[in-house]
Amino acid sequence: MADAAHRILDLAEHALSTSFPLRVRAWDGSEAGPSGAPVLIIRRRRALRRLLWRPGELGLARAWVAGDLDIEGDLYKALDELSGLFWERGEGQPAVGRVERVRRAGTALRDPATYRLAREALTLAGPGLPPAPPPEEIRGRRGMVHTKRRDKAAISHHYDVGNAFYEMVLGPSMVYSCAVFPESDSTLEEAQRAKLDLVCRKLQLREGQRLLDVGCGWGSMVLHAAQHYGVRATGITLSVEQAAYARKRVADAGLSDRIEIRVQDYRDVKDEPFDAISSIGMAEHVGSERYLEYARTLYALLRPGGLLLNHQIGRRPLMDEETYRIDEFIDRYVFPDGELSPIDATISWLEQAGFEARDMEALREHYARTLRAWVRNLESCWDKAVAATSPGRARVWRLYMAASAVSFERNRIGVNQVLAVRTGDDGTSDMPPTRTAWLS
Repeated sequence: MADAAHRILDLAEHALSTSFPLRVRAWDGSEAGPSGAPVLIIRRRRALRRLLWRPGELGLARAWVAGDLDIEGDLYKALDELSGLFWERGEGQPAVGRVERVRRAGTALRDPATYRLAREALTLAGPGLPPAPPPEEIRGRRGMVHTKRRDKAAISHHYDVGNAFYEMVLGPSMVYSCAVFPESDSTLEEAQRAKLDLVCRKLQLREGQRLLDVGCGWGSMVLHAAQHYGVRATGITLSVEQAAYARKRVADAGLSDRIEIRVQDYRDVKDEPFDAISSIGMAEHVGSERYLEYARTLYALLRPGGLLLNHQIGRRPLMDEETYRIDEFIDRYVFPDGELSPIDATISWLEQAGFEARDMEALREHYARTLRAWVRNLESCWDKAVAATSPGRARVWRLYMAASAVSFERNRIGVNQVLAVRTGDDGTSDMPPTRTAWLS
């Protein structure tokens, strides 16, 4: 198996019909590709078997999570270069033709019309059946998406991986959503406090009001709102581990009489009305088929005049929305059944439910910076993170967060705060007429 790197590079460039942007180092020690570029390390031949049996992003993801592939050098630069195979530079649309070439590369190599390439690929990959997927991959999902049972399982897959792991990644704030950096030198903790306070100010929270935090995570939002704005807060989550952690934080803060943490689906909340609702990084789990139901449920839980702050990752709109598909790596390893929608669809659904959308703020650059901070946290305590979960799980989070940072930086995805109101019958609400109230 001499000079495997050159043979792999030739196959990749033939399949992609373009030059490969990374240097390649194979299991036999050979190297090929542009000098000075980040290095794609192929540690084991089975990485190629994974790609031949499952061409495209899922085969790559399995090889990465299993440790068959790695990157040496600047991970962000490597991911940016690789993403250039899938996106046209400077545009928000996928390079569909090239995406299809990548997805079909393994199939093409098995086509009799390309027998020589097929034989070369199979020789490099070695004999054997496809390797089993890494244990971190979620499998065996059946039935309709976004039922209460399936949503609970999806949330558990992502969040019930150990609170100690999330403490290492997120830091003391335990906030798992985009921070807002008020200054260029603001720390992650300062930025997360600024984000929580921004949400509270947008919601016009006041002493004695009732706040519902949908997808409350580890309790940071309800704690901030109760401590600094005097509200009575209810936080709901489907994660048992999150709820236990949040309840302890509430008890330690002496706020058990003002904050309640529940393991509860948003569709099962019945003790309305609330004065305000925050939904921060939760709506990505809802799905387009259920989004109008989600919006109508929150509308019904608010009193007339009450406010909703919906903080949500959004994708770029496609010229043909029928071509949208959920990223296989994200779906199998990170957010099962998660789905991103364009901001215009989000606002449309909220208004169809009866809300008046009053303000939208884009925070895209802030999320890129947040993700890079989380990656630094993870890398700085890598061995402990691996021990707290598994090597594969730590690799999933490193790849997911770094790739997401690049996507935000390149404006392929964004994150938006939509402030909406349930107006009274006479059109009145708690909304100030300008943004001055929360910007001052």
